[in-house]
Amino acid sequence: MYKTIKWSFRSGLLLISFLVMSPVLAEDYKLDTGHSFINFKIKHLGYSWLPGRFNKFHGNFSYDEKNPSAAKIVVDIDTASIDSNHAERDKHLRNKDFLDVKTYPKSKFVSTSYTDKGNGKGVMKGDFTLHGVTKSITLDVESVGNGPDPWGGYRRGFVATTQIALKDFNINYNLGPASTHVDLVLSIEGIRK
Repeated sequence: MYKTIKWSFRSGLLLISFLVMSPVLAEDYKLDTGHSFINFKIKHLGYSWLPGRFNKFHGNFSYDEKNPSAAKIVVDIDTASIDSNHAERDKHLRNKDFLDVKTYPKSKFVSTSYTDKGNGKGVMKGDFTLHGVTKSITLDVESVGNGPDPWGGYRRGFVATTQIALKDFNINYNLGPASTHVDLVLSIEGIRK
């Protein structure tokens, strides 16, 4: 009996030490796709902006307020869900001149690092796959807010912006000198798991 009590006491001490010394784990979130958006815009002939979005995507992210540099995100995008508010143009964007969605049905972003800049801002780097090409890109990130929702959950949101060159992803259709780059905006809201 003495050995059992002695062992239980040691086990208890080990458990308490583990709990006290363990770092706070990052909170994991699933994207709420009804309140998240992946938007883009590209100049049309240099005279105006042509906006659009991807309607189907999913993903997860993790964030720890005490250790922001550990933040991570993975987003999978259904390229055929591109929507520029013009059916014929969307057909063209889905074909081999642009996204070639039959060959490359998915696009993906996987973060590789996050640098906290303070005041809810930061810089995230990651690998972006589009049109069968994977390149490292950098996003400027800003926290929108976080807190409880009316349904008993907890939410957190960010907006991230970047610009990519079409030629970097082997999209070489000539749209003119004003339309070589696309601005991307990821407005994400996650529900804590």
